[in-house]
Amino acid sequence: MSLDSFISYLSLEKNCSVHTVTAYKRDLEVFIDFCDTNYDCKNIDTVAYGIVRSWIVSLVDSGVSNRSINRKMASLKAYYRFLQNLGVIGVNPLAKHKVLKTSKKIEVPFSEVEMEKVLSQIEFADDFEGVRDRLIIELFYTTGMRRAELINLQMIDVDISQQLVKVLGKRSKERIVPLLPSVIGLLQEYLKEREMLGEIADEAYVFLLKSGNKLYENLVYRLINKYFSEVSSKVKKSPHILRHTFATHLLNKGADMNSVKELLGHASLASTQVYTHNSIAELKRVHASAHPRGKK
Repeated sequence: MSLDSFISYLSLEKNCSVHTVTAYKRDLEVFIDFCDTNYDCKNIDTVAYGIVRSWIVSLVDSGVSNRSINRKMASLKAYYRFLQNLGVIGVNPLAKHKVLKTSKKIEVPFSEVEMEKVLSQIEFADDFEGVRDRLIIELFYTTGMRRAELINLQMIDVDISQQLVKVLGKRSKERIVPLLPSVIGLLQEYLKEREMLGEIADEAYVFLLKSGNKLYENLVYRLINKYFSEVSSKVKKSPHILRHTFATHLLNKGADMNSVKELLGHASLASTQVYTHNSIAELKRVHASAHPRGKK
């Protein structure tokens, strides 16, 4: 069975993102190389779990983290499930595989003070890129969008009159997210700057480079890191941390978890609950101040 068939399945039928498809393909290619080098086997369709196990051992010996190994195993398991559904194999060799234990990864959100400093104290350039960058930060913080969702946001998805934006999430799942008045003002300012790009501007996408082309992921990461490095000493400063910040600040202010789940585009509450650890300090404060025994 060709690896290309599986990659096409991920892209066309599962509607996986380019980033996800690339990661799956890379993991499988590395496994194929391992099997070829160590077992003189280029066809991985019918390998036994023992070979998979030896790959895991080699990855551990090479210093690869358990989290990364688990991701590679997930890629393999998905591939064999695909073959199983097609009737190419009868049993998934990873059917009984257990994920390796990993330490719980805590993403530390930006504080309200840090957000206020970025949005109120940093002087953004008074040009196309400055207005665009400010709007990008505002949108991440007020909508909880993923980086890929923002990059792929199209002009037809934005309804200024209704103050709404349609976001295309993972597996092409759509959700409607309200836009705050402060964002509407910035959006209108940006669109005026965008119009001045003229015919070089890509007509479809909202966020563009000064050259008129669509934004790319590394640039968005770099600009978030750049601006937040001016106000925050946190090690990780990324669009994903802004998504965490959006969810955490809403929960801290008493937002209903189901509502936050819908705004984030999560399929289940379990995905949203990972943000609750960030709200423990706030819950302690509310609990101590509101409970009759809290002041005793």
